Amino acid sequence: MKKAGAEKKRARRSSAAVKTAAGRDPATDTPPRKQGNKKDVFQLFAEKVRDHKDLVSRWAVLQETRVEYFRGKDFVSFLKNHPELKDILESDRHLEVDDIVNVLLSKNLLVRCDRVVKTVRPGKRKLSTWPAHLEIFPEQEFSDNDAFFAWTFVNKRPLWQTLLSLSWPVLTLAICLFPVYPHQAKLLILYSCAGVLLLILCLLLVRALIFGASWILLGKRIWIFPNILAEEATLRELFRFWPQKDEEEKPKLTARLFYAIVAVLAILLLRHHAPDEAARARYQKRVSNIIDDVLEWDPRLALSGMMDSMQSEVNGTETSNNVTDGGGSEKAASPDYVEHEHDESTEDKDLYDEKI
Repeated sequence: MKKAGAEKKRARRSSAAVKTAAGRDPATDTPPRKQGNKKDVFQLFAEKVRDHKDLVSRWAVLQETRVEYFRGKDFVSFLKNHPELKDILESDRHLEVDDIVNVLLSKNLLVRCDRVVKTVRPGKRKLSTWPAHLEIFPEQEFSDNDAFFAWTFVNKRPLWQTLLSLSWPVLTLAICLFPVYPHQAKLLILYSCAGVLLLILCLLLVRALIFGASWILLGKRIWIFPNILAEEATLRELFRFWPQKDEEEKPKLTARLFYAIVAVLAILLLRHHAPDEAARARYQKRVSNIIDDVLEWDPRLALSGMMDSMQSEVNGTETSNNVTDGGGSEKAASPDYVEHEHDESTEDKDLYDEKI
């Protein structure tokens, strides 16, 4: 009962604050010009808060649109740690946190959302802290009890993002022109890309081995670098080494034993069918030949090779024509051939006369 009464009082106070902040009497208060500036003040406050790195936020899908959102309780603690941001609001800097959020909601700078999945999934102990799918909450009022708020305005893109987006066509053109690079530049790019790829594969392999060993032996889910494959994460979160506390249920002993047996059988099977030294040597030679073809390719060699092939085709065609013409003329001009043809025709005529 006390909580319900407190919520009603908060709602009344919030609605009153919204009315006083959004629609004041122009005859008794500031002129209309200053009221227009007051809207810009809240817009400026929203942009400043959104760009602040201490406000924890995530990205989610709201009605088939990706939005950036934060939690109500995080916003309360954020303003407590940074009260100087309220000075942007000028005359409204003494408003409470819930009143400020309600004004932002009334100006359509924020929208209150709720999680789409409201039931605990199988194998989980509680609901997700940061849901990936949201829906609009019916009551657009501030609350710090499992409430989410999404920004509705388009944030200004910083200069470095604009320069990065303009550099993508240049990078694409540079990749396409890789065959014409000098040999030393090709080696540098090849070994750099191979080193980065090997580092990523080794990191993923070590993560999988640590997770499998800890899951089978200890029954715990330990993922080092837990955000290394995350789609949306800050640079600090991306390279965070130690994971957060495991919120899922402990796996059963039978499942751990089953996967341990499967892992041992897979290792034995891979060891039995591992390639021998001859097969590895053939594969290494084939790969090295492919790499050499790419590194040693040169446009001048390609043009010279095309010219040589065209010249050989022309010479071959002329040689075949000369051989054909020469053989026919020799056959027609040879007297032995004419005499032989005459003898054959005479013999055929004598055989015909005898038969008659």
